[in-house]
Amino acid sequence: MERQQTPDGVERRSLRSTAAALFALCSLAATGLVAGPASAAPAAGPCALPRTDAHHSLGLDTWNAAYPRPVRELDALMVFLSFPDSRPLAAPDALAADYFPATSHFFRRASYGKFTLRPHPRREWIRMPRPSTSYAIRRDWEPERRAAYLRDALAAADPVVDFSRYDIVYLVADPDAPGVDSDATKVVNFSTPLYADGAEIKRIVTVFERHPPDRNVLAHETGHVFDLPDLYHRPMDGKGDWDTHVGDWDVMGSQFALAPELFGWHKWKLGWLNRREVRCVGEPGGSRFTLEPLAAAPERGTSVGTRLAVVRTSGSSALAIEARGAAGNDHGTCTEGVLIYRVRNDAVSGAGPVEVIDTHPSTGACWDRSVYPPLADAPLGVGETFTVPGENVRVEVADRTRTGTWTVRVTVP
Repeated sequence: MERQQTPDGVERRSLRSTAAALFALCSLAATGLVAGPASAAPAAGPCALPRTDAHHSLGLDTWNAAYPRPVRELDALMVFLSFPDSRPLAAPDALAADYFPATSHFFRRASYGKFTLRPHPRREWIRMPRPSTSYAIRRDWEPERRAAYLRDALAAADPVVDFSRYDIVYLVADPDAPGVDSDATKVVNFSTPLYADGAEIKRIVTVFERHPPDRNVLAHETGHVFDLPDLYHRPMDGKGDWDTHVGDWDVMGSQFALAPELFGWHKWKLGWLNRREVRCVGEPGGSRFTLEPLAAAPERGTSVGTRLAVVRTSGSSALAIEARGAAGNDHGTCTEGVLIYRVRNDAVSGAGPVEVIDTHPSTGACWDRSVYPPLADAPLGVGETFTVPGENVRVEVADRTRTGTWTVRVTVP
């Protein structure tokens, strides 16, 4: 896409007064916008769930136009913020290297080359006007303190940054400042967009990670920028296991996942799987077909087969079936096989929109590495059959071919 080539640092209308006014009016939330305007989506077919008002709904008949869709090149600004109470120990280039090119490579592999995330890190520290401790940065941040932080950050960056040139904004805080809490990294959405340099700013990724950061943390947060939900389960008291819903099977569940490839359902929603790669299993009876490994890159010159099979189980839920193997983003997976999971379009982010079906409920795997060993062996292997409780849908893995595809039979009652 052609962009205005205005050099950074030229004089432009200041953000300071407009940002202050808008921050006083807008509501900030880490969970972000809910229902938004719809835009056209590829023909999804009868097994697609419709999008609902749930935050980050996994319905995919339409695209929420409040979010950028990652089916083209997107430009990401990375601004590094320092504070008067701390002298940075790491250079901006070193912090940028914590995230890129790794995050770009993650999305290029996940999208089969259909999406490119182009980072544009600033090479200098931008000084915040107040000490880091004054913002009381934490995971469950007070809205007023968070608003003050964002207002100050944008005002400090505005004289040297042309925000109109970028699709995504990352604000990276000095990780060694005393008031910075690494648990506070998240996406902040604005109920009323801000405007800078003639461009809308609807959300900002605030990064407070240590150096080096958690693995794949920026891929997880950037997934929210593309309207993907949190798949982890947050215990009410903050104690207990966070990974009971999906375990290692998607980066939106855990950035530490052994198999962080985005679910096939997510790829379908984002536009990385086309209708020919999704098989709808709707009629009662048995269907036999092969599944291509989800994370494997398509071979040049060959046609792509089925990567995702879907059984619609109600107006708000579906079963998804895909093959997971040690390739691409899943190269460190604990187990290989055919994974089954339940999708709900009415569950909000963090409330279980995806639940992996444990086809081996009495066992686990990779107890020394997995984020949730009971689900690490969730996939079915060759010769195994499982009937999903409640839906009575039976999945049988008949074979794995020499080329790596999995032969599956699905029986719908």
